[in-house]
Amino acid sequence: MNTLIAIVGLGIFCLLLEILNLRKVLIPLTVVGLLGILGLTASEFGTEGSFYNHMLVLDKFASGFSGLFIVLTIFLVMLSHNFYEAHPTKLSDYVALKIFLLSGAVAMVSFGNLAMFFLGIEVLSISLYVLAASNRMNLKSNEAGMKYFLMGSFASGIILFGICMIYGAMGTFDTQEISELSRSAELPIWFPIGIALMTIGMFFKIAAVPFHFWAPDVYEGSPALTTATMSTLAKVTAMATLFKLLTSMNAEISYQFQIIVVVVSIASMTVGNLMALKQANVKRMLAFSGISHAGFMLMTLLNTTGAASVLLYYATAYALAGIAAFSVLLYVCKNRDNEDIVNFHGLGKTNPLLAAILTGALLSMAGIPVFAGFFAKLALFGPTIQAGYLIVVIAAVINSIISVGYYFKLILAMYTKEPNETRTGTPVLIYTVAIVAILLNLTVGLFPSLVMDLLG
Repeated sequence: MNTLIAIVGLGIFCLLLEILNLRKVLIPLTVVGLLGILGLTASEFGTEGSFYNHMLVLDKFASGFSGLFIVLTIFLVMLSHNFYEAHPTKLSDYVALKIFLLSGAVAMVSFGNLAMFFLGIEVLSISLYVLAASNRMNLKSNEAGMKYFLMGSFASGIILFGICMIYGAMGTFDTQEISELSRSAELPIWFPIGIALMTIGMFFKIAAVPFHFWAPDVYEGSPALTTATMSTLAKVTAMATLFKLLTSMNAEISYQFQIIVVVVSIASMTVGNLMALKQANVKRMLAFSGISHAGFMLMTLLNTTGAASVLLYYATAYALAGIAAFSVLLYVCKNRDNEDIVNFHGLGKTNPLLAAILTGALLSMAGIPVFAGFFAKLALFGPTIQAGYLIVVIAAVINSIISVGYYFKLILAMYTKEPNETRTGTPVLIYTVAIVAILLNLTVGLFPSLVMDLLG
């Protein structure tokens, strides 16, 4: 609870710094503030309780994922310094939006009431709509903002309809009461219908097939830093929230529902990877890659033992690799009209360190050993096989092999092609974020218990 209040306070503080004309200290003070909030979250870890008539719930799940979201936001704020240097007067707006987005993300994994869940998802979504369309002079950015707004509004409407159905069936928004009532012998038909509608709405948010069609255009059209935010922070938030929704309301996933999850999971992995193979634009490629990773994360809904720990581990591995990859993309494609693979030609010769970091991030996403992505997939496959869904694991392994194709297309472009330009010095913050993110990814890969034991 203190975490959420501190985040909102920090967002308001960012706006005040603009009024006081203290833009130069905005990024450092925000990062220090977020580190303080991370310490606050860590100090509350392990304590459990509820606030405001069970509107917010503090438990290990909420604290663990909130910590991950805060770390990702620290990286995104640090990258803002160089990304928005051409628009210094708007820096505080963009940073404040990311902080408010974080408050929505924390509310989404801490809710004890469906009203708080919906409030969290709207705070997060509205921040992303504004950030997607923030490059006002760019037609693609305007288009991305409009598409995302329309698709997000439909998804929110479907979720709200689902919440109404559940309220009609149970007479309450409180997830604890809903969980107790759901154990009764005869449930009104509106309850499973409401759960299905909320799940469909969340499938939109995580861009799972067949609700993925908005993602590639929105990812490509949005400013690169907004794409990084959507691909990492927003995606893992939506997935964690879907998991919490189904478990906190005791929505005993029936066999028929599990079959739907199996189909959506396999379809997301396959469509995402096959479409990524054809992309020449790196942002579109990473968008389709994200769709495929959403399919992997959906496998946690089929597991019964330790699924929350596995989801946190996979989300951490994927998000850290994503941050490292986008840090390099921000450097390579700055002041460019596009993010095509051509821009990455010869990066291995002109900037070997950043090329090595991007290679490591892509190898982690592909599930190559040593990196956290490999161990995350391994942790995912075991319980899924035990749950009796070997077919999903076989599809996941095949898709991991397919993904190597497009990841290596980018790696080969960096090391085998001749550079098409000489590159100037790399900003320190981009180096810092890229190096720390990939080192954290390696550390989590070599010592999985650091994350896996948190929710145990």
